[in-house]
Amino acid sequence: QVQLRESGGGLVQPGGSLRLSCAASGRASSMYTMGWFRQAPGKEREFVAAIPKGGTSTYTADSVKGRFTGSRDNAKNTVYLQMNSLKLEDTAVYYCAAGQLVHETPRSYDYWGQGTKVTVSS
Repeated sequence: QVQLRESGGGLVQPGGSLRLSCAASGRASSMYTMGWFRQAPGKEREFVAAIPKGGTSTYTADSVKGRFTGSRDNAKNTVYLQMNSLKLEDTAVYYCAAGQLVHETPRSYDYWGQGTKVTVSS
């Protein structure tokens, strides 16, 4: 199995940027499709981005398309989520997850990190 730990969250003003990282330990992250999800207070966990094992493409949710970009560095066992032009509605706890298939549903992923909080506020 693989253990995941997110970092990089914090407080940022609208229009600002953050880069989240997710470090994997245990099994190599290259063996998994990596996903990013977020969960705002009182809302269900929602898909943000997925990076296939090969890392040659990234799938992003329509709500963040053009602003967020997922990437991975398999040599470092780390995946990233670059978030630009942040909006108030991007405020949430962000989770990375590992699974076998590129999918937008949380239950398709087998392993989860503990999350990192992102707050967008002026």
